[in-house]
Amino acid sequence: MFNINKISSDSVIDYAAEELRKYLRMMMPECGNIEIKYNPDAKDGFRLGLMQDLGLDVSDVKDTKFDDILYIKCDTDGGIIAGDNPRSVLLSVYEYLRQNGCRWLIPGVDGEFIPMQNIAPVTFRHAPSIRYRAFATEGFIEQSSAIDMIEFMPKVGMNTFMIEFFTPVVYYRRYYYHAHNEMNRNPEPVSDKQVRQWKMQCEAELMRRGMIYHDVGHGWTMQPFGINTELGKYTADTNDATVTPWQRQFVAMINGERKLFEGYPNHTQFCMSNPEARDIVAHYVAEYAKNHPSDYLHVWLGDGWGNHCECEECKKMIPSEYYVMLLNRIDEVLAEEGLDTRIVFIAYTETMWAPEIEKIKNQDRFALMFAPSSRKYSVPFAISDPNPKIPEFVRNKNVRPTTNELFRHYNNWRKNWSGANIVFEYHFWRHIIYDVGGTSLAGILNEDMRFYLANDISGIIQDGSMRAFFPTGLAFYSYARSSFDTSISYDEIKEDYFSTAFGEDWKEFYNYLEKLGNAFSHEYLAGEKNKAVAGCEWYDPSMLDSLKTVPQIVKEGRALIESHYNSDYRVRTVSVRLLEFHARYAELFAEVLSRKCVGDDAGAMEAYYAMMAECGKREAEFERWYDHGLFFEFIGRRLKRKSPMSAAEVDAV
Repeated sequence: MFNINKISSDSVIDYAAEELRKYLRMMMPECGNIEIKYNPDAKDGFRLGLMQDLGLDVSDVKDTKFDDILYIKCDTDGGIIAGDNPRSVLLSVYEYLRQNGCRWLIPGVDGEFIPMQNIAPVTFRHAPSIRYRAFATEGFIEQSSAIDMIEFMPKVGMNTFMIEFFTPVVYYRRYYYHAHNEMNRNPEPVSDKQVRQWKMQCEAELMRRGMIYHDVGHGWTMQPFGINTELGKYTADTNDATVTPWQRQFVAMINGERKLFEGYPNHTQFCMSNPEARDIVAHYVAEYAKNHPSDYLHVWLGDGWGNHCECEECKKMIPSEYYVMLLNRIDEVLAEEGLDTRIVFIAYTETMWAPEIEKIKNQDRFALMFAPSSRKYSVPFAISDPNPKIPEFVRNKNVRPTTNELFRHYNNWRKNWSGANIVFEYHFWRHIIYDVGGTSLAGILNEDMRFYLANDISGIIQDGSMRAFFPTGLAFYSYARSSFDTSISYDEIKEDYFSTAFGEDWKEFYNYLEKLGNAFSHEYLAGEKNKAVAGCEWYDPSMLDSLKTVPQIVKEGRALIESHYNSDYRVRTVSVRLLEFHARYAELFAEVLSRKCVGDDAGAMEAYYAMMAECGKREAEFERWYDHGLFFEFIGRRLKRKSPMSAAEVDAV
């Protein structure tokens, strides 16, 4: 008979106790009921609470609100499971269960591996390597999957979540309109009010687990002036014709005109040299912060490149100078309002060029976020030249920085910056598509976490699909485990994941996916293999022979899948079913690329539409882990870039 005693009183610790009881009963079905009580004086059973309440040392971390310490000292009858904050107690519960054989590989009940066995003693104390181990909303969002992701993250040691935009209408509409699958699913329109409610539901689920919450990001450049930035591109109710004369004076001037950039409010900057405009934005930030509490509020500029104001005043300094002026004004207004809201500012696109004149005055309020969106992702982030020459800033005509240049930009920001540093990463955005086998990204993530820790990065926020578990969840698992403990090797991670997902023959499954991924080539699909053909990265006749090996590799994979088709463990059955669907996906994708790589654009598009329709038939079956809309959005974008030579011309060479 086990009992759980809560030493500390907190709703997150209440939840942690419930989770411990649930999984203990699943592991030991005959153990009987497990009582949960608040008993700060308990000396036996499981004791859950704050390390401070148990007299345990927490002096090795800077800030117990944001730095996690996991503390476990248990024998076969129970013991102490604690943390330096309520969230850390929950993380310690999951770590205790993990060390007793439990695993969570993909979101949802189908992703759990819970062994039936008696508990074993565990002694463990660990402060995770990376402070903020986070994910941000992107892709095509389906609400039940969003909730599944929030539930899943602390189970694999993650502690932070970001919801982009004031209301993420654009992400939800992509899914519920069933973009790229209209032939199989009817649109299911959702209202702005519904999405706003769903955001509140997500926030409540984050609070339930004590997770660190980051909010907003893009949108501040137009929303304070009454121009809606929430609906995304090409929406009927927000276009340049609706901009009033009062609003237009604050819109960035480009080519002599003040109008929405490409008709897209979220990509439109404001005239940052205008002090009235900065003041309006600063007060809007303060008003939002007052009504929408979060741990960190992200104040970014407009998305995209080449969209900064070209008026005579704005041209006097680079955008980052005016950005810092805006941040300082935000700090002043927040202070006037008595708000301690923390603000994240971003080094991204043109604001990669660090300011040389203006400096952030109150560095305790801010965190710098480095967003290296133009880096290479088919290889780990590595610096071959720590001091490369940075091209001079040319307003709205800058070339996207390379990996080496990006790191120099980051260091330039740090010359006058001593606060916290976060990185905003994109491994799970397009590259879950470009790494077909899913093994390349997993290894890269393991190395990237060590690189960032060594370069004073205290947090990682991944921007990407919340359904990035196709063909497996290895890449996500690698990110979670590597940011939790950078000393864990990739070999340990892949064995841990694949042996759980596929059993004793796990190496055969891993080798199959690695071989399949190599045939497609992550470097080729990422557009990082052949830079000679500008704007058409998938035209590359040298890839044809490799792509033609895919059907045989898939045939071998299918034999492996069929021999392991059913399992006593649900997670293994689901993992194999995902591979079964993925095998067909890979065959169809290889056919598309075999045409595209030799310049047969029309044939590639025909094969693409056939692939989209066939894969779309199984979207509902696998959509908890497979983001159909995101996949075909980016595949379609690449395919529509015209090849420089036709198939006939290639044959003639």
